[in-house]
Amino acid sequence: MAKIIYIEHNGTRHEVEVKPGATVMEGARDNGVPGIDADCGGACACSTCHVYVDPAWVDRVPAKDSMEEDMLDFAWKPDPVTSRLTCQIKVTPDLDGLVVHIPEKQI
Repeated sequence: MAKIIYIEHNGTRHEVEVKPGATVMEGARDNGVPGIDADCGGACACSTCHVYVDPAWVDRVPAKDSMEEDMLDFAWKPDPVTSRLTCQIKVTPDLDGLVVHIPEKQI
């Protein structure tokens, strides 16, 4: 298990144990973390699981592919460096301690 730390826009922290192989989105959804809507269920067909990866972790998560880049154009206030779709980040033991910041809203 890897601990993923989700921080809501208001500063509320949620520390969740997520199984390797699951996505960061599934970890939030399965543990009731508010603010990650995941309307498409993880198909990379919306932007409602958008987060900002903590700057300390940006270079440690796998790179975005072109489909994710395209979908991030629809996210609320995307950041070119830290914005990610949590459905596209597979949890591995190397991501133990990953911190993601949930935006004020999802669109």
